[in-house]
Amino acid sequence: MAASRRRHATPGKISRVGRQAVPRPRVIMALLLLLGLVCMMLLDGYLRAEIGDDQRIRTGASADSVPSDVLEGGPILSFPGGTARTQSVPDKTIVLTFDDGPDPEWSGKVMDILDENDVPGTFFLVGSMVARYPDVVRRMVDEGNEVGVHTFTHVDLSYQSEARVKREIAQTQLALAGAAGITTTLFRAPYSSKTDAIDDYSWPVYERLGAMGYTSVFIDTDSEDWQQPGVSKIIKWATPEDGEGASVLFHDAGGDRSETLAALPKYIEKMKAKGYTFTTVSGAQQQAGTDGGTASPGPGQDGGSQADSAQAAHREADTASLWEGRALLAAVGVAEWTVPGLATMLGVVGVAVLGRFGLMLLLARRHHRQRNRRRFTWGPEVTGPVSVIVPAYNEKECIAATLNSLAASTHPIEILVVDDGSTDGTAEIAESLGLPNVRVIRQENAGKPAALNNGVRQARHDIVVMMDGDTVFEPDAVHQLVQPFADPGIGAVAGNAKVGNRSTMIGAWQHIEYVMGFNLDRRMYDLLRCMPTIPGAIGAFRRQAVLEAGGMSEDTLAEDTDITIALHRAGWRVVYAEHARAWTEAPASLGQLWRQRYRWSYGTMQALWKHRGSVTDRGPSGRFGRVGMPLVVLFQIVTPVFAPLIDVFTVYSMVFVDFRASLLAWLAILAVQLFCAAYAFRLDREKYRYLLMMPLQQLAYRQLMYLVLIHSCVTAATGGRLRWQKLKRTGEVGTPHVGAS
Repeated sequence: MAASRRRHATPGKISRVGRQAVPRPRVIMALLLLLGLVCMMLLDGYLRAEIGDDQRIRTGASADSVPSDVLEGGPILSFPGGTARTQSVPDKTIVLTFDDGPDPEWSGKVMDILDENDVPGTFFLVGSMVARYPDVVRRMVDEGNEVGVHTFTHVDLSYQSEARVKREIAQTQLALAGAAGITTTLFRAPYSSKTDAIDDYSWPVYERLGAMGYTSVFIDTDSEDWQQPGVSKIIKWATPEDGEGASVLFHDAGGDRSETLAALPKYIEKMKAKGYTFTTVSGAQQQAGTDGGTASPGPGQDGGSQADSAQAAHREADTASLWEGRALLAAVGVAEWTVPGLATMLGVVGVAVLGRFGLMLLLARRHHRQRNRRRFTWGPEVTGPVSVIVPAYNEKECIAATLNSLAASTHPIEILVVDDGSTDGTAEIAESLGLPNVRVIRQENAGKPAALNNGVRQARHDIVVMMDGDTVFEPDAVHQLVQPFADPGIGAVAGNAKVGNRSTMIGAWQHIEYVMGFNLDRRMYDLLRCMPTIPGAIGAFRRQAVLEAGGMSEDTLAEDTDITIALHRAGWRVVYAEHARAWTEAPASLGQLWRQRYRWSYGTMQALWKHRGSVTDRGPSGRFGRVGMPLVVLFQIVTPVFAPLIDVFTVYSMVFVDFRASLLAWLAILAVQLFCAAYAFRLDREKYRYLLMMPLQQLAYRQLMYLVLIHSCVTAATGGRLRWQKLKRTGEVGTPHVGAS
C-alpha cells in the first residue's frame, strides 16, 4: 500500500495540489469501470428482449394497400425487380419451419430428430438468442439446415420506426456472421401467419425488406404446438390438405417443447407415408421451376440464380461483418457471465447491508441504554486539567471561533495552538485574542501529524484532546470527553462530531451521514471493542499511550485511523463518548467533498494495509484484527464498492423487467435506511426535518461516495500516491451549538 509524506498546500498552489489529489487518469478509469458495468447490463437487458411491451398486429386492421395477389398468394414473398411476387410450396412437398430459436435444450433435440429422419429444416432465429447460443446455430448450418432472420428482440416490426427495423435485421445478421460465418436472405416477422393476415401496418415493412433483398416467409399450416394441445392435435393441425404442398410452422424454443419433440417424428413418418418430400424454403423455390427459381438478391448482393442447394439463401459473410459479429458474440458472452455474477454479488451485498443495519440498530440501542443508565459510571469523576491541541494551517477564518469555544469550556484546560507555517496570520490572530491558558507554538510547515506530535510533546498534562482548527466545542465537550479515562484500561475516546454548516443541501447530506453513518457505527464498534477511528475533529488520548505508539504517523493519509488501530494493538481500549459534541465545518462544494473523502478512503485503506498484521495478533491486542478489521473491510470497503449494484440493478429492473415491483423494492430499501436514520437522529436528539433530504441523498450524494471509493480502490490497486490537501474554509461554524439543533 503506497504511503506518502504529506505537507499542507502553500498559497497559490492549492489548485495544483487539488489536481494531483484527483488524478485524472484514475478518475477516468473509475468512471470507465462503472460505464462498462452499465453497458453490460444494458446489453443483457436488450438481449433478453425485456425492454417495453411488444405490440402485436392489430386484429381487424385494413389491408387496402396490400395487393390482392399477395393476400391470396403463396407463403414465399419476394420482390424481384421491385415487384411483389408470391410463391407456393410445390405439391406433395413440406417445408418444415421452426420459430423463436435457437434454444440450448430444445433446438438440438429437434435437429436430432431431423437428422435421424434425413429431413432438413428452416429455422427462423431471434438474433439475441443467436448471440447467446452460437454453437447451436453453427450446428444448424453444418447439418444442412437453412436459417432466416426472426428479428433481434422478437419485436413486431409493424409499429417500429424504419431505423429500428434496419437495426433489428442488421444486428441479427451480425450475430449470424459471428456464429456461423454466414448471412441470410430469409426473413419471417414475429407474430406473422398466412399472407392473408398482412395489413396496412405490416405491408410497408415487407416492401422495405424486399427492396433490401429479403424473402419473407409465411405459413400454410400452423401446428400451434406453442399451445401444447397434445401430440395428436399438433399432427392434425400441421397436416395440409391431401396432395397440397405447405409451409408448416413448429417451434424449437419459447417454452416447453416436449410435445413438439413427441409429435415431430410421428408427423414426418405420416407425411412420408403419404408420399411427401421435405425441403427448405430455398429448395421449395428451386422445385417451383422457372417462375419460382430466381432467388431474391441478398443484402449486399447483386442477385443471380439460385444455387442448386437447400441452403441457397445463405451468403458467406464479408470480413467486416465476420469480425463485427465475433465482437458482438464476445460482448454478449461477457454480459452473460457478468450480469448473473453481479446478481449473485448483489444478493451477498444486500444481505450484508441489511445485516449491518440490523446489527447497528441492535448494538446502538444496547449502547444507548447502557451508557445512559443513572448508575452508569466510568469510575471517579475526572476533574484534572487536560491539554487541548489545535493544529492550525491558514485557519484565519475559523481560529477565533475555535479558541473562543475552548475558552468557554467547563473543564480546566490548557490550549496549544500549533501553527504549522501559516501564511495568513493565523498565529497572530490566536495571540491577539488574549485568551488565558493559550500557548501558540510556531513551527515550519511539516504537516498535520507533525503539528500534533509537537503538541503532544509540549503538553503539560497526561490527557490530550486533539481537534481540528475549524471545529468548535460545546462548553461541556471536554469534560464529557475525558470521563472514560477514569478506567485505566482506556487509551483513547472518540467524540461526537457534528456538521455545523448544515443549512445547504450538501451540508444536510453530510449531516445525515455523520449522524447515521459515523456515530451510529461508533456505538456498534464501541460495544464490540474495535473502534477503527478517533475523529480528527474531536478525540482524546492518554499522552503516554500516544508516545508509546510512536506518535501520529505520516505513513498514511488517515493518521487518526492509524493511531487508533495502533492503540488497539498496544492493548488499549478505545470507546465512544456520545455526549461530547463538537461542531465542524464540512466541505461546502462537491469538489472539496470529493478531495476530503478520497483522502479518507485512501488513507483508511493505507492504515488497514499497514496494520494487516493485527489479524494474527494474539490476546486482547488482536481483537481489532479478529473483529474490527473484517468489519471495516466488509462494511467500509467491500460493501460500499458493490453497493452501487443495488441502484444499478434497480434501474435495470425498472427498464427491462417490472417497473412497479422494482420501484417498490427500492422504496422498501429506502424505508429501512430511513428507519435507521430516524433512530440515529433520535439517539442524538437531532431534528427529523433533515431526513426529508434523504431520498435525494440516495439518488445523488451516495453515487458520488461510490465513485470516490472506487477511485480510491483504483489508486490503491495501481500503487498511486496522494498528497494531503488543504480544504477551503469559510468560518461559517462560528459559535458552539448547545444541545439539539
